[in-house]
Amino acid sequence: MKKSFLMLAAATLLLVPGMKAQTNLQTFYDFGPNRSHFTTTLEGFYNDNWGNTFFFIDYDYNRKDANGVNQAPSGSYMEIARCLNFWQSNETLAPLSLQVEYNGLVGVNQNFLFGVDYFMHNDDFSNTFNFKLLYKTFSSGASSDIPVQFTFVWGMQDIFGVEGLRFSGFADIWGENVVNFAEEANPLNYKDAKFVFISEPQIWYNIGNMFNCPNLHIGGEVEISANFAGYDGLKVRPCLGTKWVF
Repeated sequence: MKKSFLMLAAATLLLVPGMKAQTNLQTFYDFGPNRSHFTTTLEGFYNDNWGNTFFFIDYDYNRKDANGVNQAPSGSYMEIARCLNFWQSNETLAPLSLQVEYNGLVGVNQNFLFGVDYFMHNDDFSNTFNFKLLYKTFSSGASSDIPVQFTFVWGMQDIFGVEGLRFSGFADIWGENVVNFAEEANPLNYKDAKFVFISEPQIWYNIGNMFNCPNLHIGGEVEISANFAGYDGLKVRPCLGTKWVF
């Protein structure tokens, strides 16, 4: 679930003349326990006079044969979000957008979300931050006592004074009634939880600038989660990856 820098670029593009829409492809290798597989993420952002549209599609490549060799994708997750901002010329209200979002994991569940997005930045937009407050619906079989999601998205460009080094990421926390299995080895050992948390900080270096290929970035992310995808307790799963900006 990769809500990387495009989520904040969405708001930035509304405010900075000359900036363009962007599509990128990320490829990660997941080193987390019981993972050891590749994931690809295709992201896109497109802006217009009424706001902006953001989407991403994840594929996990971890369907294994009898010998434990990866054969094919095992599932896919997608999000598509539309921010509406009809008052872009209003200096006071320009950072505030209305948001509607759909997300779904193939064969498992889907959600619709409705709410607001607020965008903050420094003078040159090198440091940016989005805060989202969303009402979240749940598909059949899922429920929540507090169906609210808080989303935080950040980006910091040229960190530590290194040109082309970027730190970005997101954090989601929402209310959901979930049942977490403590470990796969003991599936009857489970606990109830009332919330889900996931964050994916990323760091990227534009290595392509060294050989006249600014499209290419190298880096990685760490998935930090609690009560996510049926796993009990805090989980930390590192990944290494590449990103190609089209």
